Amino acid sequence: MQDGHLRIYEFTMEGEMVALLFVAFLCSTNAYEVMVSCMMAYDEGGASAVLSSPECPRWDFSAAIKNGTDDCLVATHQGRRKYQEDRIRCYPHVTVPVLGEDGLNEASMGVAAVFDGHGGKEASEMASQRILDYLLLHVIFNTYKNLFSHSKEHEEAGPYGLKFKVDDESTHGILEKALLRTIQDIDSEFSQEALKNDYVSGSTAIVVLWMNGKILVGNLGDSKALVCSRKAHFDQDNEGDFVTRLQAEELTNDHHPDRDDEKARIHAAGGVVLTVGVPRVNGILAVSRSIGDIRLKRYGVIAEPEVTGWRRLSNEDWYVVIGSDGIFERLSPQDVCDILRGKHAVENKTSIDSSSSLADCIVYNAFSKGSSDNLSVIVIPLRQESPSMEQKEQM
Repeated sequence: MQDGHLRIYEFTMEGEMVALLFVAFLCSTNAYEVMVSCMMAYDEGGASAVLSSPECPRWDFSAAIKNGTDDCLVATHQGRRKYQEDRIRCYPHVTVPVLGEDGLNEASMGVAAVFDGHGGKEASEMASQRILDYLLLHVIFNTYKNLFSHSKEHEEAGPYGLKFKVDDESTHGILEKALLRTIQDIDSEFSQEALKNDYVSGSTAIVVLWMNGKILVGNLGDSKALVCSRKAHFDQDNEGDFVTRLQAEELTNDHHPDRDDEKARIHAAGGVVLTVGVPRVNGILAVSRSIGDIRLKRYGVIAEPEVTGWRRLSNEDWYVVIGSDGIFERLSPQDVCDILRGKHAVENKTSIDSSSSLADCIVYNAFSKGSSDNLSVIVIPLRQESPSMEQKEQM
């Protein structure tokens, strides 16, 4: 193995104990043991190499996924397009390994993703099929490496002869790294398929992870993620009283080719930004970051997500919303939060009574206002009860 790779075959006594702890975790989650040859495959080729390598057994992560449909409300509609190229995934409860003081433990993580395809459905389809497996593989292998690295530091002995210095920051760092590597691997695999099959398609990608009261957003393209938070609002039309509303906070910045930093990268790569209806890379692509789009990669289109960092959720945060750009073609982020509040309605302007209709209501409103694109949205309720938005605040 080359220098810089983890030499897990050079186990010390502590290293062997770490391996046993990791295998114990894998057994408890019905996963497979990580063999040395499989770790080498991962080091050399990432998640896709693990899944295709004869040195690695077939991985089945179905046991890590727990039901929780009420925690993930989704809606998608072809809209006025000839084809549906959007793909969405939401897994509100996924079991992942985390490093605790005495070894490996389990934790629950949420994963939601929207992939907005263009030029065909191939890129968004592959991304939606790979996202969870690749993400979990990267989390597992990087947790393993972190565990093995800690064993070399000779920390104070614990019940298993080892004690680790860990915190939420190290776990969140592993998850962030896993997210970045996942998108990289998906783009690499799809690009190879695109060359073989002459695909011209691409896809935006937005992925939200949440764990322990914090969320992380990775985005490339022009889909959006936002938080709707309960805020006091001074209403001059209502006797000058303070009332509550759901206020939108955007968590992403669109990757449009005319954004200064995106435009600079495109120009440096020899591309141009031309306005054809909207700004486009070489007059073709309306986003400057995407999975696929292999013919424009040489001109500065990249598949590196912009990560907003971990944001702590407060008691005033009621919903996280992730939507394709078709949703926001006719609706602003604040419009979306107003819909969730119940200000607008699907029929007869009545308030929304059932949380199960929230995602459908957003799609309906975007379509009825004239959106011409595919429409997809995920709504993640952060509170069990609905906020009473008509209530006046006692200030």
